[in-house]
Amino acid sequence: MSLQRIAITGLGTINGAAGTIPAFQEAVLQGKSGIAALDLFDVSQFPTRIGCQVKEYDPADYFARRQISRLSRTDQLALIAAREAVAMSGVTGCYDPYQIGVCIGGGVGGMLPAESWLQGELSGRPASPGLLRTLLPDCSSTAIAREHGFAGYQGSITTACSSSGTAIGWAADLIRSGRQQAMLCGGADALTMLTFAGFNALKVVDPNPCAPFSAGRQGLSLGEAAAFLVLEDEQAARRRGAQIYGYLLGYALLGEAYHMTAPEPGGLSAARVMKAALTAANIKAEHVGWVNAHGTGTPLNDVAESEAIKLAFGERAQQVPLISTKAITGHCLGAAGAVEAVATVLALNAGIIPQTLHFRGVDPACDLDYGHAGSRATDTRIALSNSFAFGGNVTSIVLGSAALAQEVC
Repeated sequence: MSLQRIAITGLGTINGAAGTIPAFQEAVLQGKSGIAALDLFDVSQFPTRIGCQVKEYDPADYFARRQISRLSRTDQLALIAAREAVAMSGVTGCYDPYQIGVCIGGGVGGMLPAESWLQGELSGRPASPGLLRTLLPDCSSTAIAREHGFAGYQGSITTACSSSGTAIGWAADLIRSGRQQAMLCGGADALTMLTFAGFNALKVVDPNPCAPFSAGRQGLSLGEAAAFLVLEDEQAARRRGAQIYGYLLGYALLGEAYHMTAPEPGGLSAARVMKAALTAANIKAEHVGWVNAHGTGTPLNDVAESEAIKLAFGERAQQVPLISTKAITGHCLGAAGAVEAVATVLALNAGIIPQTLHFRGVDPACDLDYGHAGSRATDTRIALSNSFAFGGNVTSIVLGSAALAQEVC
């Protein structure tokens, strides 16, 4: 497989903190959280009633009426974010349609309309079975490919919270192997009643906005989002005159083989995947300026990831900020890796290490630099973004700023 660099030529997102890339950049750099009261469905019976919902959203602003009934909320968010990424890239028409693919990570797919159908059936007011046609998570990739005429590889990855991080890495592999010339990759997941109920049942949802790596944290805040990147071979992108916004330098994934929901406590597997990602990128650990953590705000995950950073970076661990943007967007599950990859690229290009919001005090078990004091300027060009999922599916991707265009890695 070729070791050519993979350029990022387009970015797109819609999430609970922002509806476009410019707005999301402002939220990330200025620390504006979208976590607030939920009204997408009834949460009155749950101990936690907040999340990071896409508010003031009207599908009619984006889709024709006949389209809306055929698209789940997840599909809609995916199409909106994909449109922004494709438009930014200008990739349409630059390659044979069979050489442009779509790879999406997700989880619940069209569960929200399926829940509406079930509620109708149980209440004696049968709803249209058409609400079930968007249930599967691959519906989003199909809708995107159809809208843009991308006839190449089409795939959906569902490895829980690492899904879209893995989708980005796999998309880069398809380009490096010569199977595709360009890829639209990322993820989408919408909030649903079952998801919200399930995480509340596990008692890992904080009744207050999540506070990663802080004392007194009680868990995560759920969110919904879609985020996409357009990837191309760097030289091919330059030949067509594309603007390059960053680089996907490498990635790695593995299975912890430890527990279905709990992380391996010593951080061995998480450290191993970060080291493997750096090896794949041909990057030395000392060149990494900061890490966008999985950073859910759950007591176990935050400690395990902290231990992994110590193993991965050794004596330098205290000098590598471990921040979490989930305090801004919530935990977007299957879309989390893509949302956080986009946030990382935006922050790298701005020369800023984002702040980890909602600090509640120092936890002695979390003894690294978590960016609680505020955002800060940096001249670093490279960062890691981690996605750690149920089932021990862990993924780490290495991202570079646009400034790397002038450097040899």
